[in-house]
Amino acid sequence: MRVLVKLFLVSFLMVFLYANDDREPIGYDYLKKPEVERFISMMSRNYGFDREYLKRVFKKARLDRDTLARYSGRFKRNSTIGSWERFKLHVVNEATYKEAREFKDEYYHSLKKASRKYRVDMDYIVGFLGVESHFGKYTGDYNILDALSTLAFHKNRMKKFFKRELKELFLFARERRYDITKLQGSFAGAMGCVQQVPSVARRFNYDFDGDGASVWDMDDCIGSIAKFMNAHHWSSAIPTAVKASIPTKRLHLKSSYKKSYSISYLRKKGIKPLERYPLSSAYLLKVNEGSFDRVWLGSRNFRVLTRYNASTNYGLAIHLIAQSLK
Repeated sequence: MRVLVKLFLVSFLMVFLYANDDREPIGYDYLKKPEVERFISMMSRNYGFDREYLKRVFKKARLDRDTLARYSGRFKRNSTIGSWERFKLHVVNEATYKEAREFKDEYYHSLKKASRKYRVDMDYIVGFLGVESHFGKYTGDYNILDALSTLAFHKNRMKKFFKRELKELFLFARERRYDITKLQGSFAGAMGCVQQVPSVARRFNYDFDGDGASVWDMDDCIGSIAKFMNAHHWSSAIPTAVKASIPTKRLHLKSSYKKSYSISYLRKKGIKPLERYPLSSAYLLKVNEGSFDRVWLGSRNFRVLTRYNASTNYGLAIHLIAQSLK
């Protein structure tokens, strides 16, 4: 699931948190690059694309310097990773919780349908939509062709990943009969109300409401997230995360959504769940609240959240929105 683990770096939330006004793409002749010619040949040979069509597309592709800077080490720190303070400012707050309740009321029929079909908790579907696009309000205004062409053919730390996503973009646009030059999304090619990069959109997006599949259709997005959660073995029978107490203001054990501890070991270290937690092990999760650390114990459900975006902050933001709806 490498693509899904990388998704934290391409979430639209980061576009929303770190908008940069001075980011207009500039003209660039991609057809002069031998690497692009090899890509065109591969797409024609392996996937049956017309070479002239591919050339016409690349003639329209521009260089997005803002996007490239985010992945080549010249952009400010946290440009693709959100601090907990920024999550609280923009997402984890009473205003968002109010919007979450309103959204749940408006889309209750689709949420209930998805919850029953895929046996997942509808409140966490709402949480996903709140974090990814603020319930569909912010789906990105970067040209996806520009962004992915830039990242696929210019040196950066995730070049191989983005070249694969550019291939997936061409396949996605052909399958859905979209004009590839007009698609918009995040600075790294994530699209729609649950911000799916092309490979994930091809795998998980589908027609949930019977009017054609679209990553921009809210009902389809609800179904898509439910399908994703089910595919990664979400269980409605267990809690996702519970608050925990620690013996001091700071947590001195390593915290991670990847590393689990036995509950008995955590108790020996003075870390205790403050709510019922029926499992024998947990991921140790923390956020820095300034003068102290706030700690949760996360189940395998929490790991499902981070399969979509690899970040404790991301998973906790979804969890807290979901909890606000209980």
